[in-house]
Amino acid sequence: MSEPVPLRLDDLVLAATVARRYFLEDRTKVQIASEMRLSRFKVARLLDLARSSGIVRIAIATPGAVDAELSVLLRERLGLGRAIVVNTVDDEDGTAREHLGDVAATLLGEVLTPSDVLGLGWSQAVLATAERLHRLPACTVVQLTGGLSRPDVAASLIDAVDRLARRGGGRGYTFYAPMFVSDPDSVEVIRRQPETAAAFDRFPDVTRAVIGIGCWRPVSSNLHDALTADERAALHRDHVLADLSGTFLDTAGKPLTMPLSRQVIGISAEQLHAVPDVICIAYGRSKAPAVAAAVGAGYVTTLVTTAALAQELLTQPIPSTKG
Repeated sequence: MSEPVPLRLDDLVLAATVARRYFLEDRTKVQIASEMRLSRFKVARLLDLARSSGIVRIAIATPGAVDAELSVLLRERLGLGRAIVVNTVDDEDGTAREHLGDVAATLLGEVLTPSDVLGLGWSQAVLATAERLHRLPACTVVQLTGGLSRPDVAASLIDAVDRLARRGGGRGYTFYAPMFVSDPDSVEVIRRQPETAAAFDRFPDVTRAVIGIGCWRPVSSNLHDALTADERAALHRDHVLADLSGTFLDTAGKPLTMPLSRQVIGISAEQLHAVPDVICIAYGRSKAPAVAAAVGAGYVTTLVTTAALAQELLTQPIPSTKG
């Protein structure tokens, strides 16, 4: 028996979608082609790939750590461009973050092109992904936010951006700044620095952004811990639910302004929303409401997540505030 043919993540999920409809839902190739806006030849090729890769045996199976069928269900339920669901034993700890980082790095290695501008926001999941991304084309890499200092995190966003740019042979844009600054004069000084200004000038050009997500109801957020008690209270009064690399969203998915004159050094909510492909790496079942709000508001196009969080998301109402 020949070895299964390895597939790109996008092809794996698409082949599983076609296979499920053909073998389990009794759709014809013509129906599938019409429903998915594919040619009949493409449908036939994907069915062949599903067989040769081991997705289709007696039933639809998933090779490797990715749960293809759950990925399909989640993508369709949330209306995402891409969903990659990873089978992990633990959903809340560093092990889950490492597994998601492996898969997210594989995805980036497959989809990035030399013409892309890759943006990285501060997140432990993003840093874990950057450590595992060993092969990428000579694309531009941009730091999207200032950094956060945590005693349990040794990696830095500046180092991650510089390292990826060197690995691919592209240009890297980094700047030294915290994510949050209180003094207005300091904000202006930071933004006028040549390195900061050069990175900010590239924000409108970002084609793929990689971010993490924090939840505030219940609290599971590094950004929550970085703010003062008064700032947290002010955001709670505004019904904060999620944070995405410095963008705070309320329960309806609408962006919030930082309280008490505190400003974020990084990409704005409007600029993040305009990025064609925002890849969000999320784990922890309790974050489901935050992820649902971010997806419903159009801030996330690709979701890399755990099976536990995916199952929870399938039960969530998705507020549609995309605009």
